[in-house]
Amino acid sequence: MLQTKDATSSKSDSPVEKGEPVQSFESFIQNFKDTLKKVFHDENDIDKMGITRGIPTEVLGQIMDCNPLSVAIPTEYGGRGGKVGDSLELLSAASYESLALSLTLGINSALFLQPFAKYGQDCMKPEVFGRFLHNQNMGGLMITELGFGSDALNMQTSYTEDVDHYHLKGTKHWAGLTGQADYWLLSARKQTEQGGLQRDIDFFVCDNTQPNQKIQVEEYFENLGLYQIPYGRNNVNVRIPKIQRLIPHTNGVQMMLDLLHRSRLHFPGMGLGFVKRMLDEAITHCQTRLVGGKSLFSYDQVQQHLARLQANFTIISAFCKHSSGVAGIENDLTPLGLEANIIKTVTTDLMQDSSQTLLTLVGAKGYKLNHIAGRGTVDSRPFQIFEGSNDILYAQIGEALVKLMKNAKETGLYIYLGGHRLAQNAAKYLKDLLSFDIDIQMPQRKLVELGRVLSRIVSMDLVIKMGDAGFRTDLIDGAISILRQEITTLISHFSFQQPTLVVADYQVDSNWSEF
Repeated sequence: MLQTKDATSSKSDSPVEKGEPVQSFESFIQNFKDTLKKVFHDENDIDKMGITRGIPTEVLGQIMDCNPLSVAIPTEYGGRGGKVGDSLELLSAASYESLALSLTLGINSALFLQPFAKYGQDCMKPEVFGRFLHNQNMGGLMITELGFGSDALNMQTSYTEDVDHYHLKGTKHWAGLTGQADYWLLSARKQTEQGGLQRDIDFFVCDNTQPNQKIQVEEYFENLGLYQIPYGRNNVNVRIPKIQRLIPHTNGVQMMLDLLHRSRLHFPGMGLGFVKRMLDEAITHCQTRLVGGKSLFSYDQVQQHLARLQANFTIISAFCKHSSGVAGIENDLTPLGLEANIIKTVTTDLMQDSSQTLLTLVGAKGYKLNHIAGRGTVDSRPFQIFEGSNDILYAQIGEALVKLMKNAKETGLYIYLGGHRLAQNAAKYLKDLLSFDIDIQMPQRKLVELGRVLSRIVSMDLVIKMGDAGFRTDLIDGAISILRQEITTLISHFSFQQPTLVVADYQVDSNWSEF
């Protein structure tokens, strides 16, 4: 676990204040990659390190000496400007070596530094940003509660206020960097005079280094995968100065949506490096592994697997391009729930698909936790769960599409998508598949399937747009082909009516030995 150098020191002179030349981003990211190679391969064995709890202090210290979190800090406070494209490249470089490290950086940037830069009170910013830049501090976000995982709007953590402070009480769990972060963004609902809780949500910066703001860890979880990130259950009973409350531009719920949508639009950064690693490992293995006197690379089924991996790389690259253009903190992302949910779900599905594909190609040796295929499979799985379980998000995507079509008084899927900004390019490729009417009244399972269909259509649209911008043509064509194949399968599932329900008392007359 990383120990901070001096948690209470204020912001020292930054390169901007000193007038020193700012290192180019190209040099910055190359130095970061070189450092990762040094600490993960030259000086240590990442395959062994990846199956132990926590990142060794000296390893994390060397990584943080590169000041990776400076990419999320505005230039006026000594950072690199908070450019989304830079953050995505940083996350990708980290996830190529370690998905846990990339998530650690993602938690700090997308779930603390960016919302704090946008909504934090200016009087706090010099000290907070200074501690990140000069003292290797870290920050995280606590929203999830026992019994209110996906039902965040009904969270029970409450707060009262006096003249100078807010008093927060509650229990939070599954916050990445539990017990490690120096700062936390805490979500809570105001307690009314009658003892109830207001509907709106507020966020507060909690300085975990201060006695009255210390969050007590009640339990550390034995999480399956992502061993290098601590998770647990936290008792929140803190007094926070009023200057540490985030100030919403409208209301707290919209602030939370803006925060979460921006975070989901950063998932492609973590996904791209990871999928590229799976692709590189798969190509190398298949070119060198001989089966039946010839390399695996020459087998047609293997080529299908590799083509799918390459398509995954191309699709997530298109997501990175899209996110870099829309996810800046200067933009209100509250209305962008549809594309944020699509990009999060598809990215994380492709991460898991890529690791499973590599596991298939390398065979038995990949079924080891200290092999990149086995570790990648376990580490990528929770990405489909946190920040919204994919099934729930697919249902929300389906519901959003049905609502939009209902408002437009249009039931024809091809006709509607042909005029939608996120799908109109792809719709031209898919007219034969999309020329059917949508039943506005459909069961939840069909909404989930419809959400999967739309997510792949939007993915194809973003790939097409990236191709139009000049991305390598053969990779674009391959991704479009794979996506069309998947969309065909998904629409077949969607059109098949499957109303079966679980039989709760299935034990009756179901013992095969009696027959």
